[in-house]
Amino acid sequence: LKHIVDRFCDEVLRDDGSLNRPALREVVFRDPAQRLWLEGLLHPLIREEIVNDLASARSPYALLVSPLLIESGQHRMAERVIVVDVPESIQLARTAARDQVPLEQVRAIMEAQATREHRLRQAHDVLTNDGDLAALHAQVDALHERYLAMLSGETA
Repeated sequence: LKHIVDRFCDEVLRDDGSLNRPALREVVFRDPAQRLWLEGLLHPLIREEIVNDLASARSPYALLVSPLLIESGQHRMAERVIVVDVPESIQLARTAARDQVPLEQVRAIMEAQATREHRLRQAHDVLTNDGDLAALHAQVDALHERYLAMLSGETA
């Protein structure tokens, strides 16, 4: 946090001293050089934490959930890549509603990320999230059973 404040000043802090994520997001997606600086600071720290977390996993398999899995190169730490896919129009609407931000800011964020097509090309498995929660749960359950079967050598 100190490095972030040193770089961006108090404009990225809340009154209580915590990080004001919306303010930081506004700054870094307005200026690509600032976003790259922030990624250069955070990505090595995040990678170290991921490696430690994955090494300590005691489940049959572990999931690495990362919004920048492809862009950051984190996908190289995984045996399989799952993409949770949704049409861009739904992604825009959901993100704007969730984060309470304008569509223009969501588009700027998406432009800094891998394209939907690129993510899908990297995927071993795709979960489609354009329906209701029950439909998504059914896909997750089926994929979980498939992964357990793969681990036991029953199927590939």
